[in-house]
Amino acid sequence: MPIVALEMVSHKPGGEYDEKMSIYAGLGVLYYIIYNPEFWRRDRHQPFEVYKLIDGQYRQQIGEPYWMPEVGLGIGRSQQVIGGIEQEILVWYDESGNVYPLPDAAAGQMREQLRVERQRAEVQQQRAERLAEYLRSQGIDPDNLPKS
Repeated sequence: MPIVALEMVSHKPGGEYDEKMSIYAGLGVLYYIIYNPEFWRRDRHQPFEVYKLIDGQYRQQIGEPYWMPEVGLGIGRSQQVIGGIEQEILVWYDESGNVYPLPDAAAGQMREQLRVERQRAEVQQQRAERLAEYLRSQGIDPDNLPKS
C-alpha cells in the first residue's frame, strides 16, 4: 500500500476533495496531498494541502514544507527556474528544510558552472596570447623565456 498519494488538480474538477479522498482513506493511505496552484480559489481550498490519516479520517496538517517522518521526506512548494522560466513547483525537503536538488536544476547548475569555467579559461587564453604578442613586439621569444 502506498504511504503517500499526491493529487495535482487540473482545470476540470476531479473529486480530489471528496471522492478521491474517501477512496484513499478507505485504502489506508497515510498521507493525501493535494496540489492545486491554479484553481484553489475555485475549489475554496489552499493551493497546497496535506492530510494525514488519523483514526480512519483525514485531518489537514499545518506547515510548509511539511515533514513526513514515516517517509523520511518533507514536501512543499518552491520557486524554481526550469527551462529558463521561473515557476512554482513541488519539491522534496530534507529534515532540516533544505530542498533536494532537482535533476534539471542540478544539471542546469552544472551547465552554468561549466559555462563560467569555459569563459574564465577563454579570458586566460586571450591574456596569454596578448602577453605573448607583447613579448614578441619587445623582441622576446615567449617560447624561450629564461628559467627563474
